[in-house]
Amino acid sequence: MRFLIVALLAAATAGAQTRVETARVEGLLRRAVVLDLHCDTTLVIAAEGYDLAERHAYAQVDIPRMREGGVTGVFFSIWTSPRLLSPPQSVRQALYQIDEVRREVRRHREAMVLARTAEEVLAARKQGRIVALLGVEGGHMIDSDLAVLRSFHELGARYLTLTHGRNTPWADSSGDKPAHNGLTGFGRQVVREMNRLGMMVDISHVADKTFYDALETSTAPLIASHSSCRALADHARNMTDEMMRALARKGGVIHINYYSGFLDQEFEKRYQALKEDNQREQQIDLEYRSDPRRRSQEQRKLNAARLAKLGRPPFSRLLDHFLHAVKVAGVDHVGLGSDFDGVSDLLPEGMEDISKIPNLVRGLMERGLSDQDIEKILGGNTLRVMRAVEQAAGK
Repeated sequence: MRFLIVALLAAATAGAQTRVETARVEGLLRRAVVLDLHCDTTLVIAAEGYDLAERHAYAQVDIPRMREGGVTGVFFSIWTSPRLLSPPQSVRQALYQIDEVRREVRRHREAMVLARTAEEVLAARKQGRIVALLGVEGGHMIDSDLAVLRSFHELGARYLTLTHGRNTPWADSSGDKPAHNGLTGFGRQVVREMNRLGMMVDISHVADKTFYDALETSTAPLIASHSSCRALADHARNMTDEMMRALARKGGVIHINYYSGFLDQEFEKRYQALKEDNQREQQIDLEYRSDPRRRSQEQRKLNAARLAKLGRPPFSRLLDHFLHAVKVAGVDHVGLGSDFDGVSDLLPEGMEDISKIPNLVRGLMERGLSDQDIEKILGGNTLRVMRAVEQAAGK
């Protein structure tokens, strides 16, 4: 009996130690720079004329919810399907998407501003404006042409993901069969040109060998804009512990992806078992190829039906990946890479949209991280890498 009483008292004390006051969460978010490295909201902007100034009942990112979440800014992903479009078509579509984001920012210039540098991020924050940044998700969109890469940079793109789900003619993807043994000679030229421009090299989506080749070639730190930990969920899109340590030694940052399938291996197995729904997704892409608005609407219907079958993993799964990355890579090398609006609404409990960032802050506090360390994860680490890449440019 005495042992039971002591155990209960110990448990109660531990619970009290992990209880976090709302004032602490709110205070940290007022101080912190909060940057999400990967949001696919561009797709609904381009397909449906999605107004970022309105609070929506669908999608995951808009200005009201960014403000509610204490968010400083997000990288809007520029993405085209290498499966559906040829490289020249992808260049044109990428330019269209960049223009759509820039127009949306201009339309709401009182609330938003396009940033290109770390200092511009901080200046916008002082003005109380949300920061929009641009990242190009897939090397297929440069059509093996450095002039296209330079043009994207001139338009504001500050990272390029070297591949997406398929190999490019110069780099192997994690979603395809190896064809080049990593980076080709031209692939290394792409990395060197990005260094010269001051553009972050993003290794999310690349094959492991491509990662190591990029790491060897780059003179500046690398990022993984939206990847999680392979030790916790064995998926090729996630990073191994060895890869995270190597990224950290170079000064880079892994930005944790919130997609349930990259967080929870059992969830991914259940998702892959929904063969009819997954086939329907491909049919929607083809059937409404020329009608982006209808395609987006049909995709949302499918997402809702699939989510009802699968449910959401617990929030603790997301925290597990953050804490594992901190343990392996170090707290100076972890950041946010949600993949909001790019994962078919398949997100864990408590992180259904960008307004839920306070849940993440509270969870990290409850797991024992200091306020200073959480500020690094929320955006401080990303700002450091941006500055390092900017300083390395032209050298």
